[in-house]
Amino acid sequence: MKVYMVAGEASGDVLGALLMKSMTAENPAMTFYGIGGPLMDREGLRSLFPMNELSLMGITEVVPKIQAILKRIKETAANIRQLQPDVFISIDAPDFSFRVAKALHADGKPRPLMVHYVAPTVWAWRPGRAQKVAALYDGILCLFPFEPPYFLKHNLPSGYVGHPVMEQGFVDASGDAMRAEMGVPPDAQTVGLMFGSRMGEVTRHAEILRAIADKLQKDKPNLHFIVPTLPYLEEKVRGILNGVQNLHIIHNPDRKPEIFAAMDAAVAVSGTVALELSVANVPHVIAYKMSPLTWAIVTRAIKVRYAHLANILLNKRVVPEYIQDNCKPDVIAATIKGLLKDSYDVEEQRAEFATVRKLLHGKTKDLPSKQAAQFVLELHRQKTDKTFVPYTKAS
Repeated sequence: MKVYMVAGEASGDVLGALLMKSMTAENPAMTFYGIGGPLMDREGLRSLFPMNELSLMGITEVVPKIQAILKRIKETAANIRQLQPDVFISIDAPDFSFRVAKALHADGKPRPLMVHYVAPTVWAWRPGRAQKVAALYDGILCLFPFEPPYFLKHNLPSGYVGHPVMEQGFVDASGDAMRAEMGVPPDAQTVGLMFGSRMGEVTRHAEILRAIADKLQKDKPNLHFIVPTLPYLEEKVRGILNGVQNLHIIHNPDRKPEIFAAMDAAVAVSGTVALELSVANVPHVIAYKMSPLTWAIVTRAIKVRYAHLANILLNKRVVPEYIQDNCKPDVIAATIKGLLKDSYDVEEQRAEFATVRKLLHGKTKDLPSKQAAQFVLELHRQKTDKTFVPYTKAS
């Protein structure tokens, strides 16, 4: 079986690698092609071009590179046509993924089974996208329990398979060995600084996170900072934090659960990493700024009260959110200092994180990636046997 996969950012690379491993476990006769990062490469996929070319967010990042992106869309669709895979799986990155899917529809030729992994946030904004996705794909894999009804309404087979963060080792990890390796004294406290997985995010939040580090270290000179990042961002992050004392910058994804477990508190640029911190039981806050133009558009379209996925799942603000004009270093630093104490806020966060973990497991006791692999392979079996029938809302 030939499987073509497209991932556009670090979180998609994690999803893709776990899915590849689970699909191979279900059916060893698998060959993988497409676009991915180092984790998918490790599972046997050789990327058509570097994945980080697609790691863009916001109008101000995308517009200057629109011609290059359009060229990559054509190149990807042509590569799929040439290889004629049995299954095409796009992972998140909807702006790129959906255009590739449209290109595969445009020429009227037979298509592979087409599945999208990570439902677009139709529950947050632009709910009409659900119908458009249903016209492009044969199935969709959902990470959250409230998502399938949006797509089943349009007869798109939709599986709630759970979130892969539940199988990445965050729940039971210990940070003792990592702290010892970094040379953190047993009585010292640590704060995680997460800049994001895109160069644009790192640049946009550089001054803010540096100022937070300076304010915290001024009040607590023995505080240690743990900064997980990606290899291609490390030089940039080191430059931003140059001069910060007790600094530990790490880019080993295999040890991410241990790295998180070594933190006493954290501040994260909003995204998947914030959900990972919740599963890892690390008290934290989120901070995020975008360009004024992107922010103006988002605020007019958004339909949810919160930015943090844990807050959305719980339908209440458990993790403090400092977004756009509220993203102020002095206020964030003061909140982090509170989290470094045995306070009620810490107890509340950790109690609610236990509920979040229950909500992320999927419909069965199997790991989320196994549930996802079984969903894809069952759709393929139905298509091959010509028994494929789109689900209805009732079923």
